[in-house]
Amino acid sequence: MTLAYGGFTNQGQVIGILMLDTKFPRIPGDVGNAFTFDFPVRYQTVVGANPTRVVKEADPSLLEPFIEGAKALEAAGCRAITTSCGFLVMFQKEMAAAVNIPVLTSSLLQVPFVASMLGPHKKVGILTARASSLTEKHFKGAGMENCSYAIQGMEEYPEFTNAFIEGHTVLNVEKAREEIVDAAKKLLRENPDLGAIVFECTNMPPFAHDVQQAVGLPVFDIVTLVRYVAMGLLRSPFAPKCL
Repeated sequence: MTLAYGGFTNQGQVIGILMLDTKFPRIPGDVGNAFTFDFPVRYQTVVGANPTRVVKEADPSLLEPFIEGAKALEAAGCRAITTSCGFLVMFQKEMAAAVNIPVLTSSLLQVPFVASMLGPHKKVGILTARASSLTEKHFKGAGMENCSYAIQGMEEYPEFTNAFIEGHTVLNVEKAREEIVDAAKKLLRENPDLGAIVFECTNMPPFAHDVQQAVGLPVFDIVTLVRYVAMGLLRSPFAPKCL
């Protein structure tokens, strides 16, 4: 006898994604585009949580709305929660403590793991939307205190900044691609001892392939992290052993 259990209005949305309150384009590869994933996801917008408050101001009053959003996604049946901004790693410990399912606020959570894979003379390169806004509270939230890393921000690149920080609703995709590749090359040029790159920003994964082709390094982002966690949640049986 097979029994099916309910308790939720709908089911099958394994990953819940807490979204910033934005209107800029989210192309495939962006965490905010559902076509990025090959499994169902569920979105919930945290009203009022715009890039200025999260990235530039690191507004601590946003913690409670994000916790409320995480609880709502858990109550809706999601089995893990992520976000649409890597700077939310400043809330990692509090949000993880508030629910009973895994919380991955930021791709920066991968930095210690990636660093552990590299030799002692290699750094992790971090591409971020705004280097000047990354602070010790973000590094501590990600557990990066003992990691060797180098950071390159996108402040000097207008197409990326205008869309993803200033909120413009039109994106020149080719220009943004050129900017991110240029930033990655600059990061490597100034740090030839890089062993891998981690994108802080959840808007960067659409360009991960281009960056990898340009610099020849492993590239990690919020998509690699979410897929990794989803694989742990959606295990499949292996094929029977051939004798």
